[in-house]
Formats: sequence, C-alpha cells, structure tokens
Amino acid sequence: METVSLLLDFILHVDKHLQTFVTSYGTWVYALLFIIIFVETGVVVMPFLPGDSLLFVVGAMCGVGLMSYPLAVGLLFAAAVLGNQCNYTIGRYFGPKVFQWDDSRLFNKKAFYQAHAFYERYGGITIVAARFMPFLRTFAPFVAGVSQMTRSKFMLFDVIGGALWVGGIVTAGFFFGNVPFVKAHLDKIIWAMIAVPGLLVVFGAWRARRQTGRAPV
Repeated sequence: METVSLLLDFILHVDKHLQTFVTSYGTWVYALLFIIIFVETGVVVMPFLPGDSLLFVVGAMCGVGLMSYPLAVGLLFAAAVLGNQCNYTIGRYFGPKVFQWDDSRLFNKKAFYQAHAFYERYGGITIVAARFMPFLRTFAPFVAGVSQMTRSKFMLFDVIGGALWVGGIVTAGFFFGNVPFVKAHLDKIIWAMIAVPGLLVVFGAWRARRQTGRAPV
C-alpha cells in the first residue's frame, strides 16, 4: 500500500516532484523523463505511469525556462516512438506462438485472425488515437504486434501518433501550464487528463457491446 501511495502522490503532484528533480539534478531530468515515457509505452505491465500529466508539466517547465523545449520534445518523442516499437516487437514475438495454439476455451484462433484483419484496416487510427488514452496506449501496440499488423504501417502511425501526443501536450503545457488558474487547479486537471479519456473508452466499449447485442444473428 505504501508503494501505491507513493506512486499516486507522484502522479498527482508530478509538478512538484519534477521541479525538485530539475533543481537537484539538472540535465539528468531528461534521462529520467526518457525512461518514464519509454517504460510507460514500451512495457505492457506499466500502464499506470503519468504520461499525459508528465508531458503537460514538462511543457510548463519549459515555459518558465527551467527546461529546454526543443530538447524535451525531441527526447520524449524518441522515447514514445521507441517504446511503442518495443511493445509491438514483444507482441509480434509472441504472436506466431499464439497462432500455433489449438482452439480452446481460453483461445479462439478465428478471433485472432479477425484482430489481424482489424489492425490492417483500422489499426492506424487506433494507434494514433490510443496515444491520448491512458492504459489503452500501453496495450494498443502490443495487440498490434500480436495480431501481426504490418511493421511499416505500424511505424508510420506510431511516428504520427507520437508526434501529435508529445508535441501537442508539451506545447499545451508550454503555453497554458503557467496560467494562474491552471497552476491553482493543476491537481484537478491531472485527474481530468486521467479520468476523461478512460471514461470515453469505457463508454465506447459499452456502446459497441450494446450495439453488438442488438445485431441480428
């Protein structure tokens, strides 16, 4: 419980922790940020790291001159793209092994072929949109790899999604992160950045399931 409490405190007060780290360790902060973004996007079991809020606070730090905007955007973009590539590679490694399994109660080969077809047709949009959705952005590249989405196609949308995600949120933090109202309500804004995309995903899944249940058989 103490570990969970510390992690939650870091997520909700990432501005204070990051500013302390910048003051104490200077340029080493870039290495820390690279690792956090890479691990959040590249390791399937780490979907709870503060990606969106961290990028926003980094932008705010750049806005007051504590960090370099070009260097931060460049490094975090590289971390986001490389993380997704790592995640995709892990999924692609396990994908062929999964396809060799026989059908059972725990595995449906037909469903995996359908997933492959889905990612070939709509996977690009999924990869880009998932960047802005906590938890989903960690699993989308892994599933793309398992479903054997073409690597060149994945790479294209990985780069586009990474540029929009990192560039967009860091830039938003650069221009708005130091506005008095935003600074005074940053904890609520961070909660919103975590909760709103998650609720949209849950609502979308509920609606899709409801429409599927109504479909004629």
